[in-house]
Amino acid sequence: MIDRVALFDEAGERLEAHSTVPLESPVFEGHFPGHPLMPGVLLTETMAQASGYLILGLLRFTHMPFLASVEKAKFRSFVGPGAPLVISAARVHQGSGYAVTRTKIASDGKTICDAELMFRLLPFPDGLSAQMRAQAADIGLVLENA
Repeated sequence: MIDRVALFDEAGERLEAHSTVPLESPVFEGHFPGHPLMPGVLLTETMAQASGYLILGLLRFTHMPFLASVEKAKFRSFVGPGAPLVISAARVHQGSGYAVTRTKIASDGKTICDAELMFRLLPFPDGLSAQMRAQAADIGLVLENA
């Protein structure tokens, strides 16, 4: 869902990512015929991915974030095919094996949706950390001194 990471601010514990809604997708066939809109669940997944990359970067790929809850989600507008998205995520809490982010998606300067997401943090299974690091590098999340 994330095309590229535009900003990783380790000191500020925030990340900005960019994405473009695909022009064509099977989800548009049923959501809705003749009036394609990106489903809210996919917007939520986009926010979760941006938050996940933020957490991965802040933890230096030592633990994998798994989405545990979605709180205070608000969907304020609709997004159609081809829409440019700016996704921002900020860590607001971490402790006891969990991290919480506040995240939002905007398009053309207008907030589309926002939510507070909680992630369970677990050690990576063998080999997965390197794969996730490579995937993150492919979209522009490269850590200094890592």
